[in-house]
Amino acid sequence: MAALTDPRLAFSALPGGLAGDLLDAYAQIVTNYAERRWEPSELNGGKLCEAVYSVVQGYLSGSYPQRASKPRNMVDACAALEKSYPQANRSPRIQIPRMVVALYEIRNNRGVGHAGGDVNPNEMDATAVLYISKWLMAELVRLLHGLTTDEATELVEALVEREVSLVWKWDDKRRVIKTGLTLRQQTLLLLSSVNTASESELCGWLEHKRPADLRKDVLRPMHRSKLLDFDETNDELRLLPPGVAAAEGLVRSLQS
Repeated sequence: MAALTDPRLAFSALPGGLAGDLLDAYAQIVTNYAERRWEPSELNGGKLCEAVYSVVQGYLSGSYPQRASKPRNMVDACAALEKSYPQANRSPRIQIPRMVVALYEIRNNRGVGHAGGDVNPNEMDATAVLYISKWLMAELVRLLHGLTTDEATELVEALVEREVSLVWKWDDKRRVIKTGLTLRQQTLLLLSSVNTASESELCGWLEHKRPADLRKDVLRPMHRSKLLDFDETNDELRLLPPGVAAAEGLVRSLQS
């Protein structure tokens, strides 16, 4: 198998919605940690647990769900994977689920989201969340693409670098935090961070006050040049392969 070098392809084996849930949860952990927002880092660990569990359950069963979902009891559900797939290798059956349980324990029982918790959320807990999350993401990449641990870790670090330095995400919002970029460049970066977006969502992320001008000067020309598909009937924007390549080139130039 050829080495995988493009961070955008790290989770290409998954349904788009599931990959988006996984990447969004991870990006929020990394961004919040970089900004020293310890409590949000831990709260988002629960979302990552749900996404990782959904990926592993799909990997073992041979059928991935379209989106991440929360099992009724995370600890019991992770333990059930070990019993339900005795012939599977240890990583998806035992090691990843047990790390998910450890991460979920920090989210639930270290005072995170609970005013009366015994231990206040702090940098130590957030650091544990960050590095467990990195391990989980690298292990998923390794499983999905047959990479070595070092290759998978390098790919995840590249993914982290782009998420933190260029596009900041929280809830359903996005902001390009690199200054001095054109609207076209910002559009490439923003659409590279999602599967699809509506015109109104993009306008909000760009803080653009005149949607008609954005449509005329940026979106329609990019559609004509095959960088993106602008479905005006369904109000849907997505990057096309040339746009993906342009976004990757832009990312490399900005980080060099």
